[in-house]
Amino acid sequence: MNKFYVVAACLITLFFTSCQFSENIYFNEDGSGKMEFSFDASEIMQMAGDTMSESTSEKDMDSTFTFKEIFDQKRDSISTLSVEEQEKLKALEPFSVHMLVSEKEKKMNFEIFTNFKSANELQDMFMALNAVSNLKGKEAAKVNDPTNPFSSMMNGGNSNLSYSFNNGIFKRTVKIVDKEVQKQITDSLGNAAMMFTNSKYKLKYHFPKKIKSVSNENALFSADGKTVTIEYGLMEYITDPEIMNLEILLED
Repeated sequence: MNKFYVVAACLITLFFTSCQFSENIYFNEDGSGKMEFSFDASEIMQMAGDTMSESTSEKDMDSTFTFKEIFDQKRDSISTLSVEEQEKLKALEPFSVHMLVSEKEKKMNFEIFTNFKSANELQDMFMALNAVSNLKGKEAAKVNDPTNPFSSMMNGGNSNLSYSFNNGIFKRTVKIVDKEVQKQITDSLGNAAMMFTNSKYKLKYHFPKKIKSVSNENALFSADGKTVTIEYGLMEYITDPEIMNLEILLED
């Protein structure tokens, strides 16, 4: 089973295909927790038809493994990367991957998850996906590529994403590096914009205490008041990543 090929093929296609994304974070009392980043790539499976299964010899898969396992298959390729790129991949080794592929049902669900000790450890998962896809060489997604709208969301690209959770205040902060580059990316979308019109990016954060306030007025709350869900159009994030800046205040 060539897990690397399946993951890399899925990730590369992801950068040019409409998908539904979910970012889930579960916090414990001490600030530690678990992060899950997932997307439903069933549309990719349906569009690819028999091509993907013929290329990968994978018709069905329900498997959980770590990025470390994937990287162990590509140590020779990784050794040729710059020290900076190797360090990025090293940081991803604790992350686990769950992939569900069903050729019969034309389903492909992909989830990346990890435990963390502090919100400061959380990474921009688009950066993580890009780092893995870079192992495919010339086919990989490129940072700030005008033909690839996701490139603006990658760390080292045209936006930086960071998280913090201190004294009962959680912050998700996105900063655009270059406004002019962002305009170029937006202007170059063309017909691709239609492809992402119906795609959603959902944030769902779970806290150990009730939520007092959220900076986004469209936030939805769970019955116990400890979970907040906010849904954005993916095009909103592509054109203006800072729209997903967020501040959440918990009750004392």
